[in-house]
Amino acid sequence: MNQTHFANLVPEQAWRLGHKTVLRYKDPVEKRWMEVGWLAFDADVRRTAVALAGMGIKVGDRVGLFSPNRAECLVVDFALYSLRAVGVPLYATSTTAQIKYILKDAGVNILFVGGQYQYDRAIEAMGLGCGLTQLVVFDTGVRLAMSDEQTLYFKDFLQQGYDSQLEDEVSDRRAQASFTDLANILYTSGTSGEPKGVLITHAMYQEALRTNHMKLKTLSDDEVSLCFLPMTHIFEKAWDLYCLARGFRIDINEHPLEIQEVLKEVRPTVMCSVPRFWEKVHAGILQTVNGMPPLVKVYFNRALQVGKRFHLDYRRNGLRPPFWTIIGYTLYKHTLFKVIKRKVGLDRGVFFPVGGAAFSEELCRFFRSMGVPTVHGYGLTESTATVSVFGDLHYDMATVGTVIDGLQVRIGENREIQLKGKTITPGYFNKPEETAAAFTADGFFRTGDAGAFTDRGELVVIERIKDLFKTANGKYVAPQQLEMALTADAAIDMAAIIGDDRPYVTALIVPNQAEMKALAATLGLKGDNTAVWLADERLLAHFETRIRIAQKHMASYEQVRRFTLLPAPFSMDNGELTNTLKLRRKVIAEHYADIIEAMYR
Repeated sequence: MNQTHFANLVPEQAWRLGHKTVLRYKDPVEKRWMEVGWLAFDADVRRTAVALAGMGIKVGDRVGLFSPNRAECLVVDFALYSLRAVGVPLYATSTTAQIKYILKDAGVNILFVGGQYQYDRAIEAMGLGCGLTQLVVFDTGVRLAMSDEQTLYFKDFLQQGYDSQLEDEVSDRRAQASFTDLANILYTSGTSGEPKGVLITHAMYQEALRTNHMKLKTLSDDEVSLCFLPMTHIFEKAWDLYCLARGFRIDINEHPLEIQEVLKEVRPTVMCSVPRFWEKVHAGILQTVNGMPPLVKVYFNRALQVGKRFHLDYRRNGLRPPFWTIIGYTLYKHTLFKVIKRKVGLDRGVFFPVGGAAFSEELCRFFRSMGVPTVHGYGLTESTATVSVFGDLHYDMATVGTVIDGLQVRIGENREIQLKGKTITPGYFNKPEETAAAFTADGFFRTGDAGAFTDRGELVVIERIKDLFKTANGKYVAPQQLEMALTADAAIDMAAIIGDDRPYVTALIVPNQAEMKALAATLGLKGDNTAVWLADERLLAHFETRIRIAQKHMASYEQVRRFTLLPAPFSMDNGELTNTLKLRRKVIAEHYADIIEAMYR
């Protein structure tokens, strides 16, 4: 794969691939998939770049993008790359306070917004003095404020004062594009403190594409990727850029709550994802199987055992499975596994990278045994996503794989994973002190994650260093490891572990609603009152058993001694979760202080 600056990628692909479909999105009115070819994509990028140039966007200027996933987001991204300007994406669920801070910090004057929620927050931020002078709205269904004179719909924005001289200017900037140019400022949501703008250069993206291509070169140029993680997330952003550089088709899911139906319609061959997605798929499969006759459940468990032998005991280790294992797995592959994967939309999968959080060994084993090609890795915004990833053979599911080519990784003080290489950020925008603190004296980036290497050189991520806590008995506990073990159970949607300087470990548990309703029906609990159900001793005893089984492999001092079932999940709206669904532990501890104290009486 040739290295091409993103300023020139789309026109080169349009010349090479012509009318081949590059993007698909679902029409919100007609509810059908609309196709965009490379030539049309290129034309849209050119028109947008000319319109932005007409607005006075200069080299290095920052432009904001506040929208759910849409085809227009990629159009604007590449228009900015064409102008050597800098895209500043914001999570579509961000609050007014969050976007005000980011827009002011980045010095954004022009902001593209997606729908009504984003428009309303942007107008509020403008009223608070964030520095915005122009809004451009993608969705023509958005109702504009009566007094709003700073907003254009995207379709009208594209018609603003076309000038052939501006098109020449865009061509000139493309010709002058350099890999040293700043491409994006990606603000990390942060589990504590204010967001930090991570600087991502074109050179970092190019190196990330190069190193990942070494593993992915066997993929066909006709793969279909489903884009459903926020395009603001480095994982999705870097993955989409790789897909476009390869000429893959990207199908865009705008509404996260529709992912299950969209997955069935698209049936992607490749897609990036996070563990939470696979936890939900796993729970859905088990719920379906548990609703089937007992004989089918026995058949399913037998199929998983055979799949494990085929994929994990033999193929993973470079060995040919025995004849009868091949026969057995082939039978299950073309019957039960085929039906289940087709029903979910995973039947065409060839490469599903998983990152962004810890992926439990149990879940990895489950999907691999079914022949679903989940590939776990580790990375962060500051490393342009990938640091390490499973190899094709001999990977250990308790690790995050081997380090990618060209990146130096070492274990420093306090077992901290530290990084150095061409994909590592030069620092944080407008934050010289934080930038200096993020690097060691010899130039290694401090990830804040504790880790280790196995004897075979695979990387193990233990915990966020700041999340490790010590009980009153002096024992260290890694809460994420325990939370991951608990949420691997289909009955548990979320878990927050408590125990810092406490005599024992406790947990706040968010039960899976479907599992809880089924259990309530089995127990004969009347009505639909979650609060009443959660106080029922039989239901509590059931969850106590599930928790005991889920944590049986943990040391006794790590295990949950007491727990409380919560009637509602942790939420981004009240600050308990980041935009990437990570727990904000301090906020949770404050919100549930009375409940937590009650577990220690």
